[in-house]
Amino acid sequence: MAQGKRSAGILLYRRREGRLEVFLAHPGGPFWARKDAGAWTIPKGLIDEGEDPQAAARREFREETGVEITGELHPLQPLKQPSGKMVLAWACEGDCDAHSIRSNLFSMEWPPRSGNLREFPEIDRAGWFSLEEARGKLLKGQLGFLDQLERLAET
Repeated sequence: MAQGKRSAGILLYRRREGRLEVFLAHPGGPFWARKDAGAWTIPKGLIDEGEDPQAAARREFREETGVEITGELHPLQPLKQPSGKMVLAWACEGDCDAHSIRSNLFSMEWPPRSGNLREFPEIDRAGWFSLEEARGKLLKGQLGFLDQLERLAET
């Protein structure tokens, strides 16, 4: 992504049997199909011109999962990604069924140079993970959000 781009997302979390669990999404499409460790993300996407970042985070979560987030959003420190993109994120305590997500679609030529346009879900699956499990799943550039959530949940 180009320098200066900003994304907004929500790190949904819940408490189960005395431990925190986070909701992560696996990107759809052929590039990510066989990747697991270090490939998952928080539901997020680009902030539209003039759009309120919190509204963008809620919109992106809804578009990528089909789930409406209505709970209180707690700001996390933005993280600059290796691509140069800045990710703004909010933690929100809540719950949803990870197995019944409904993601929007994107189109791309596949296979490359075939002339065939195919549609893929932005998110092909989602899951709830303990913080320890999430550290092995999440994209490296987003790991700092887990540390911030851990500190936030202690207060």
